[in-house]
Amino acid sequence: MTMRVRRRPVAEPWNCCPSRRSVWRRGSALSVVDVTGHFNTASLGGRRCIEGGLSMTRDSSFKKVVRRHAEQTGQRYTEALSDLEGLSARMNHAPAAEGLLAHLRDRYGIVAVAATRLSVHKTYVFRIDRADGEPWVARAFPPARPRSGVEGDAAILRFLERQGYPAERLAVEDAVSDFGGSTVLVTRFIPSDQLSDGAEKFAMMGDLLGRLHALPLDDAVTRPGGSSGEDPSREGAPRQDLLAALSFLDAVDTKVPVGERERFERLREQVRSADDGHGLPEALLHGNLLHAPDHAVLTSRGPVAINWKASGRGPRLADFAYLIWGTGSWNPRRPNQERVNAAVTAYRRHVEPTREELDRLEGLMYLRTLYLVCFGYRRAMTDGVHFDEWWFIHPREYFSETAAATRAAFGC
Repeated sequence: MTMRVRRRPVAEPWNCCPSRRSVWRRGSALSVVDVTGHFNTASLGGRRCIEGGLSMTRDSSFKKVVRRHAEQTGQRYTEALSDLEGLSARMNHAPAAEGLLAHLRDRYGIVAVAATRLSVHKTYVFRIDRADGEPWVARAFPPARPRSGVEGDAAILRFLERQGYPAERLAVEDAVSDFGGSTVLVTRFIPSDQLSDGAEKFAMMGDLLGRLHALPLDDAVTRPGGSSGEDPSREGAPRQDLLAALSFLDAVDTKVPVGERERFERLREQVRSADDGHGLPEALLHGNLLHAPDHAVLTSRGPVAINWKASGRGPRLADFAYLIWGTGSWNPRRPNQERVNAAVTAYRRHVEPTREELDRLEGLMYLRTLYLVCFGYRRAMTDGVHFDEWWFIHPREYFSETAAATRAAFGC
């Protein structure tokens, strides 16, 4: 199937330097693009939309980068400056375990005796062992994350419990509290093992996603979701991942070596032109249901989805496309048809994608992977090391062939 998807471009061919109002409209690509999410110079009559810093040299000032970032994200200069300079402070947080234990004792009257780092990737997630009951999990989010976001997590967990969906459960009804400038969410600890590798894991994940996307939504689930949200200022719909990715790149623009400039600009253009899934059928998204054990674990009753920070309403294909990308494992080179079939068979027991969703699958497979490349690129440039994780978005043949394999599994 080769259905052509029409999306309104933000930067029209005749408006290569759009005004602030025209930038980042919902449902718009960041440039004129084709359905796969790649920059389509042919659609511009061979011209490229070069604005400000897109052809910057290494000696260009950071102020020019900030001005460009402000223009393309619809921010004022001071907002854009804060956006770029405050990235590390917003994302990194390592609360003191003893202080957290004392807070939980005071807040809930429990006998909390030990706090152990629990997450593979997050320094603010702890197992809380108690002398008077079963263990809890405490997430003391970065101070930059507003309390309203954590309250939203709790609301979604209550909704999932009412629906009988296999997710972690709140430890107490009043599960949100304030501690040392950050907001804490407490849930019950789940005795579990890691999901097995191979096709069986993708069958489990496909079933979890399908059941989630089939849930009837009510007024308890209103917030947009689907973005990674590692930067608390970029929580929300999957489109926020693209805004965050631009911030990651712009934050290190002046550190890019001359020999890497061209590839850096191509990456930036690909982010600007990515498909964000606007206009596709929506459901409650998990936002990150691929990585285990941080997001799904295996219990005696079956798999359970955890870590709902990225959850909310959004295009269901964003969730499914990320799972399908992951069927190739890390550094994928070719489709793994067995894993694709397992994920598809489990998912379609609950949800049957539309023709448009399957046509846009390849483009949506780039959404989170572009974010991950930009996240890693910023970290490498900040640490002064060579970036070598381009496999998140290469080779292109993996994306096109895996999307084709998925359509075939659906019988298209």
